[in-house]
Amino acid sequence: MKKLDEYVRTVPDFPEPGVMFRDITSVLQDPDGLHMAINEMQDLVKDIDFDVVVGAESRGFIFGTAIAYNLHKGFVMVRKKGKLPWDTIEESYDLEYGKAVVEMHKDSIKPSQKVLIVDDLIATGGTIKAMCKLIERLGGEVVGVLTMMELKGLKGREAIAPYKLYAALSYEGK
Repeated sequence: MKKLDEYVRTVPDFPEPGVMFRDITSVLQDPDGLHMAINEMQDLVKDIDFDVVVGAESRGFIFGTAIAYNLHKGFVMVRKKGKLPWDTIEESYDLEYGKAVVEMHKDSIKPSQKVLIVDDLIATGGTIKAMCKLIERLGGEVVGVLTMMELKGLKGREAIAPYKLYAALSYEGK
């Protein structure tokens, strides 16, 4: 039986020379790979008490909704600015060359709810840090961050400290 990392396709020099891009589409399109990814991620947080899963557009929706469904939890979407139809709060964060803004509905997190953030990967941690701020502004408590993969060379784990990161796969590079 294959291991999860064997389903991840590595694309050298994408999007620029020297980068080893870890492509998760090869995981998602294989039934065994997708099943394994969700099960391994879910197993990492089996002992965590949480009320709701929050996932970022768009790949966080894939893993987050599957885990929320399996564990009979609600799922909250965090999207790019202007994509949600109701009253929202927003948080900006830095990109390599500029800024981005994410939003969530004002009524999506209840005070003192315990929240698990789920995404496909953590790189620099900017998106996840912004999500943590949104959740806390609404009175929620981030009890963990779960990703399929961590790119250690980009130091996202350090950027989101003191939040606890759980990653099914970890790569040393960028």
